Amino acid sequence: MRIRPATAGELPLLQDIERAAGAPFRDLGMAEIAEHEPPAPDVLERYRRTGRLWVAADDRDLPVAYLICEPVDGALHVEQVSVHPDAARRGVGRTLLAFAADRAREEGLAGLTLTTFTEVPWNAPYYTRLGFRVLDEAELTPGLRGIRAAEAEHGLDRWPRVCMRRDMLG
Repeated sequence: MRIRPATAGELPLLQDIERAAGAPFRDLGMAEIAEHEPPAPDVLERYRRTGRLWVAADDRDLPVAYLICEPVDGALHVEQVSVHPDAARRGVGRTLLAFAADRAREEGLAGLTLTTFTEVPWNAPYYTRLGFRVLDEAELTPGLRGIRAAEAEHGLDRWPRVCMRRDMLG
């Protein structure tokens, strides 16, 4: 598996990956999440143009997962990490997050942050296993508060959510 920048022609495929990755939420009673539309092509293109959209490509160089990150208040915020179910449970997400950590170090950022569902096995429990910790209210930066407010406006707070952080070591 190779991590590389996404190409413009791959954006529709990334939307398909997002839809497929969302489908398992239906089994948890979260049909609205499963049916949520992926980022629009213009949004993905903006991230791609700014060098903030990467894919994990298989041995045929086809994307099986993608990652969007951007700096937020001194950390690299994981906006989205999606793995196609056909590539799940193979360390693809872990590899993408390690790639993000390397980018954070290169940019002199202090850690990785993300927001996630607390009761979805492949969300907060997974990130905890990868060294992330839940931030309490007092630890939320202005940027993270803004992200959480936008998520609440989109109805994501219907299910318990948290902000998490993994500090960079060395």
